[in-house]
Amino acid sequence: MKKITLSICTAIMLWHNASASELIYEGGYNPNMNLEQYFETAYPKPQRSIIYIFTNNQPCYGCPQTINLIQRYYNELYNNIYDLQIINYEQDREYNYIQAYQLSNPIEIVLVKVQDGEQTGYKKLYNLQFQYDDPMSFKETFVNDVNSYLQN
Repeated sequence: MKKITLSICTAIMLWHNASASELIYEGGYNPNMNLEQYFETAYPKPQRSIIYIFTNNQPCYGCPQTINLIQRYYNELYNNIYDLQIINYEQDREYNYIQAYQLSNPIEIVLVKVQDGEQTGYKKLYNLQFQYDDPMSFKETFVNDVNSYLQN
């Protein structure tokens, strides 16, 4: 009987201490939001077109150099125009990037066009990882592909 009484007293003390502290909302369900507001908060619509750099768990020899060049040219030319995201598509469990963009290589560059908060299409860039040793050619190819697809 003492054990039960002690357990109940402990539970009441824990509850009292927890209820006395201020609760801070950290995401997830909020009873003050309707379902539409929840989805808008949890899954915000992109406002700008996106340049994705997808990698997997087996990076290629030229992958780090390719990523560095894309980041450099993105910062130089597109920082305030498009979003840049680097994602390991084998580790990301939130979205099915593999199926959505038919990903299979150690590095894949995907341009996603966004208009009015909706994705309207995408284009994969091929063979950039083989041009990293010629930065000028790399830049020319990358800039041409980004400008021709995302600016139209």
